[in-house]
Amino acid sequence: MSAFRRTCFDTPCRIEVEHSDEFLCAHVELAGGVAINPGDRVRVHGEPIHVEFGSARVFERIATVERAGPIERLWTKLCGHFEMNELYEVSFSDRRLS
Repeated sequence: MSAFRRTCFDTPCRIEVEHSDEFLCAHVELAGGVAINPGDRVRVHGEPIHVEFGSARVFERIATVERAGPIERLWTKLCGHFEMNELYEVSFSDRRLS
């Protein structure tokens, strides 16, 4: 049953959040350069994050990384190839800077 078993560990992480008229984004960087693979899950712990409009903030938190087993990883990769077809329905427009 080890092919279906998930392993978990906690690691520090850094969260960068920006909320402005140009960007609304959040990026999580795990300490030690931990790589996230298909099927893995990451849960960041702590209070909800609120950033005022026009500002950017950085937070330090703890995250739990849950690694997928080999079969789940393979299944996730396979499904990802088929779901990529949904991207063909999206159009991208030119953005010009003034």
